[in-house]
Amino acid sequence: MCGPYPRRRRYYQIREFQMASSADELESEDPDDELELDDPEPPTRSEDLPERLYDINEADADSKAVNLEQLTIKEEDAWWNQVPLNNLDLSSNTLTHLSPKIVNLQSLTVLTLHDNALVELPPEIGKLEKLMRLNVSHNKLSQLPREIYSLPELRHLNISYNEFNELNPDISDLHMLEFLDGGHNNIQSLPGGIGFLVRLTALLLPYNHIKELPPDLVNMRSLQKIDLMQNDLTCLPEDMGLLRKLECLYLQHNDILELPEFEGNETLSELHASNNFIKTIPKAMCSNLPHLKILDLRDNKITELPDELCLLRNLNRLDVSNNTISVLPVTLSSLAHLISLQVEGNPIKTIRRDILQCGTSRILKTLHERALAKAKEEGGGVDEAFTSAGISVTRLRAGQSDDGDMPGNFPDSFHHQQQQNGFQCHCPYPCQQQMQQQFCVYEPLRNCQEYDRQTQGHIYEPENYQQQHQNGSLKSLFMQQQKQRMDYLYPRSFMYQQQQQQQFSYEQGPYSRSAVHPRWVYKLRHTRTLAVNLEELTEVPDQVFQIARDEGVHVVDFARNQLSTLPNGLQHMKDLVTELVLSNNVIGYVPQFISQFTRISFLNLSNNLLNDLPTEFGVLNTLRELNIANNRFQFIPNCVYELKGLEIFIASENHIKMLNVSGLQSMPRLSTLDLRNNDIETVPPILGNLTNITHLELVGNPFRQPRHQILMKGTDAIMSYLRDRIPT
Repeated sequence: MCGPYPRRRRYYQIREFQMASSADELESEDPDDELELDDPEPPTRSEDLPERLYDINEADADSKAVNLEQLTIKEEDAWWNQVPLNNLDLSSNTLTHLSPKIVNLQSLTVLTLHDNALVELPPEIGKLEKLMRLNVSHNKLSQLPREIYSLPELRHLNISYNEFNELNPDISDLHMLEFLDGGHNNIQSLPGGIGFLVRLTALLLPYNHIKELPPDLVNMRSLQKIDLMQNDLTCLPEDMGLLRKLECLYLQHNDILELPEFEGNETLSELHASNNFIKTIPKAMCSNLPHLKILDLRDNKITELPDELCLLRNLNRLDVSNNTISVLPVTLSSLAHLISLQVEGNPIKTIRRDILQCGTSRILKTLHERALAKAKEEGGGVDEAFTSAGISVTRLRAGQSDDGDMPGNFPDSFHHQQQQNGFQCHCPYPCQQQMQQQFCVYEPLRNCQEYDRQTQGHIYEPENYQQQHQNGSLKSLFMQQQKQRMDYLYPRSFMYQQQQQQQFSYEQGPYSRSAVHPRWVYKLRHTRTLAVNLEELTEVPDQVFQIARDEGVHVVDFARNQLSTLPNGLQHMKDLVTELVLSNNVIGYVPQFISQFTRISFLNLSNNLLNDLPTEFGVLNTLRELNIANNRFQFIPNCVYELKGLEIFIASENHIKMLNVSGLQSMPRLSTLDLRNNDIETVPPILGNLTNITHLELVGNPFRQPRHQILMKGTDAIMSYLRDRIPT
């Protein structure tokens, strides 16, 4: 610091008024550090920028001539108190071209060019290696320079309201991209490699002419929002459920004929698919989307609503206006959170018109009254049955549950209720019967008393309960009635349950933590994830992995247990597993069969007792992230250096004493290296030449150089410091 004033960033604006295509474009990293250099009077719109702009980072002659004796009150404008320009906003002008001299602004992180008349961009933009946000919306661009697709830090790209006919396949090289807006163009198709944008959270392509989505779209596992409204789509990928983080999906005004089942996705909260040609609502979709809040299907060709809509227990708004629906299922009245039901424009004849015109509350009340009347005719007094079992109709409708992993309408005292009422389910809706029956099938019947007391201690069984279980009379009667109901309503589900019943006989021993629990099976089926945590497991039966294999599970999570090694049963899933989490166990070694996992991309072995990895580990070419933090490693195993596809390597909280730079050089895709809190005594300067490493953590080691102050400045400062110390 040469003067008494703090350093300030320079923020250059040439615009007549503030205008942006979205709220995102008005954001600034640090508004307090912005310095507007506009003239006192707003400049007129111009097609050319002053040449001085491109050299703004260089001090002018007047500034350099100032000495300490000539300091004035405006010393804050002196060149020694300035930092390079990092935010340039040239929006809302009439710029027709941008000078190649833009390359002089190497420190730019944000470049805003929206609302101009640009027909092309200079290739030199591709040399702005620190650029993170680029907004060129509302221009006349038909393509981007290829050099832009090599920007290593670009995270936000807005090319909406232009004249693009296609997306360049090279867009898949923007590995850090998190936001892409290409709406209001003339894009006909998406490139096949777009699935490599694995960090993308928002894909906005409305108002184009896209007819088909590439299959690898489902590989963009970080996607939270997709906007494809006003396109020409006729179908969606069948495995859309693989987008497990997807929350909002906009598909209005397309030509879609059917919806996928979204199997595996449990985070989708909004599905907008109005103005299409959809004829049916998949029953499986209703059970796969428990958190769906908005379902918009107006202006389609739907003829019938399935009873399974009651499984969407968090649904707030259902719009099926202007379809050809003639009957509303009574199960809709069980949706306790439904506050908006739009059914106008349908030929509904089972409910009077005046009731339909009264709105959602009146319609649901009518459906509920009919549901109760129907249930009483078929199964007796519904309210009395629920009261005797300790369950209220209101609770069942509200979908309340004490266990977040179980469906909301699964009563805790189900076994007790069935025993008292002759094993006849009194739920008013078949879909609720199905959900109750689905979970009691797996639990050993002679352990029902123990299980019920674990979940609801005030339930007590009759004295002859144990005897009935021992002679098997209840078991046979129960299974017979289960088959009749399930085979009639959900034949596929019953086939699965029957298969599991053969594998897990009711004659097995008392309940143990390593047995197959119904909550686990539920997760397998609906999330493609086997997650069993905080159960103090020391081993896992092979049958668990066999079931997981049959269900196509590809994520296995046994964190926070007491496993001493990888369960042998994992070998049954060697061709399926993509993510394996075994953190917070007591694993002392990794068996050689780990090399058989040909699809694994994420492996977490942190917080264990490991000090080495098997030689065969090096053949895992698909592995992209490895976490071995908080173990007992004294060196990085040589097999790690053979992982050519590894991008993220976390080895903090160990006892590593040295860095093998030659080994790290053999990992061309390594971008994140975390070696915090180890015993590293020296950092080789040649490490600074590994430009592929964009995130380096070395804090908490005993070396003296680089100093702690440099470590705190981040990866760029560390790498620059190391390169400066390389002997010439």
